[in-house]
Amino acid sequence: MERFDVEKVSNKILNELLQYRRRFPESEHSLQYEEEKVSAVQLPRIHAFVQQGKPVECILPAFPTKSPNPRKVLGKMPDMAEKLSLIFLNSLCQRIQLYYPPGANIVICSDGHVFSDLIHVDDETITHYQLEIEKLLQELGATHLSVFNLGNVESLTQYTSDYDQLRELLVSRYASSIEAIKETLKESEEGVQLYRAITRFLYEDSLLPEYTGSKNALQKDARQRAVGVIQRSWAWGNLLAEQFPLAIRLSIHPQAVDSIKIGIHMMPTRDDWLTPWHGVAANVNGQFVLMKSDEVKKMNGKLIEIRGVPSHYLIEKRVEDPLAEETRSVDNPQTEFQATTIQAE
Repeated sequence: MERFDVEKVSNKILNELLQYRRRFPESEHSLQYEEEKVSAVQLPRIHAFVQQGKPVECILPAFPTKSPNPRKVLGKMPDMAEKLSLIFLNSLCQRIQLYYPPGANIVICSDGHVFSDLIHVDDETITHYQLEIEKLLQELGATHLSVFNLGNVESLTQYTSDYDQLRELLVSRYASSIEAIKETLKESEEGVQLYRAITRFLYEDSLLPEYTGSKNALQKDARQRAVGVIQRSWAWGNLLAEQFPLAIRLSIHPQAVDSIKIGIHMMPTRDDWLTPWHGVAANVNGQFVLMKSDEVKKMNGKLIEIRGVPSHYLIEKRVEDPLAEETRSVDNPQTEFQATTIQAE
């Protein structure tokens, strides 16, 4: 077996991840402080793989399904935003392999079926989306990536193949109660920010062009569903910890610095909560950035199709900083969801 400087290689792998770490927008700590705390958690876990000369195994709960709101996305199926994100993840593993030959692999733990009923997307659409993600991986030759979803959990599917029943089994075996989830969220600023972010996503996803009801009613509904989404998401995380006990746990959300999870960006964006399935890829000055569809339209973005299918946008006007104009509503401290509290509804 080839010998490595275990400490040096482990630190280098960690630094690869830290380059793309998602931070909480309102963090009070310095970047150096945060990275020292993250390192204290993640370095020993990476070290364990390198010490044994094994590929670094990572899991990433992600790529659930597209947002149902056309104001945010181009359609129901993966597009350039997903494609670029998958290329990034595979390239991350390839870069690690350049100096650590055993390399790294990422299991995409697609969680759409985990909370499809709560996000108002049917299971058939989610299955189609997941199959398209797998097809993309094959087309890209992304050999460092694989997919795992609720239908692959043999300890659950031995009883049923019905997704409603699988979700019930997941919650009964791996979830805390809604009341306990609320209390946990209230205990930290990170928990409150997560709740607000999920509430905002659900509100935006439900604010469809044809919606004629009140925004207050929509916000109340989003707040109620947000706790359920978090409950299911954490239950999925508990199941994954059982399925992949040693894996480095990547996340699409910002995480507390002492968390076992580390949030990572897959595309440049100003919004630390935005994901490819809640946005679109926009080519600005030759650089792809992640934005919401409506934001791109305000900048007169030109829709680009590939083989007749909407893929991404091209913004032809010169933009000084392609990341400066987007997500103003998200960055604005007065946005309606900054004041959202966790309620006992």
